[in-house]
Amino acid sequence: MIKVTVPATTANIGPGFDCLGMALNLYTNVTFEEIEEGLTIKGCQAEFQNQDNLIYQSMLEGFKKIGYKCRGMKITIDSNIPISRGLGSSAACILAGIIGANEIANAQLTKPQILKIATQMEGHPDNVTPALYGGMIVSVYDNDEVYFSKIPLNDSMDFYALIPDFTLSTSEARSVLPEQIPFNDATFNVGRVALMIASFFNGNSDLLNVSIRDKLHQKYRGALIHEYDTIMERLNDLQVKGAFLSGAGPTIIAIANKNDNTTESAVINILQDLKNRWTFKKLCTEINGAIVRRG
Repeated sequence: MIKVTVPATTANIGPGFDCLGMALNLYTNVTFEEIEEGLTIKGCQAEFQNQDNLIYQSMLEGFKKIGYKCRGMKITIDSNIPISRGLGSSAACILAGIIGANEIANAQLTKPQILKIATQMEGHPDNVTPALYGGMIVSVYDNDEVYFSKIPLNDSMDFYALIPDFTLSTSEARSVLPEQIPFNDATFNVGRVALMIASFFNGNSDLLNVSIRDKLHQKYRGALIHEYDTIMERLNDLQVKGAFLSGAGPTIIAIANKNDNTTESAVINILQDLKNRWTFKKLCTEINGAIVRRG
């Protein structure tokens, strides 16, 4: 029996569109057991307990790359990563499946090979790379290769995830993005993402509110999210260190200095009178990435 644990991720982090991501301490745990025949999937909604399950499909892709023929499979899922909320649930499923296949086939794939397969399936590396390696990572996908670098983080910040009771698909969130952007918007983001990475590295949270701003995707995606503008305005009024849309949304993440309980309680309070129900989770960076246990 093999158990794979993959963390949640937040991608983009404001201006780092499709290239920047961070692993967070929410997890998808998947147990794999090869059986004589057939497929059994437990721990998810009935509509996903079949051969179209993303974890199973990713496992098949891993087996295909390795050249391993599986007899049958029992998959048990225990996940606290919310689905379609911008916290990397699909990246976690893809990695879990590929890593599970690799372990069943006696670990013939290296981590870079696993990353490449996962990126091919996901379409971009900003979620799968930190989910696999942990921490905050800059990654690009060029000529079918993933190039990435892990950013050493100053451990001085907490992350508050504001998670709504409604979903937003990545495809819908991408459909509203413009095909072309003004040159000034591009230069705006280049400067901000460079300053933001330096701010995280140095632990200079006072620069985050300036550096975390974005002109490429958030204003377009925000229009799809109920009460987005209201929440962002309230967060700005609280003077949090920064706030951004997690991945494609609809989750919003705010940043505060570690153990700042005053800001934490204030953020919880701004969610009380909204039309939709928003859940608050205090998170931190997951530095280890995906792990495997046998037994």
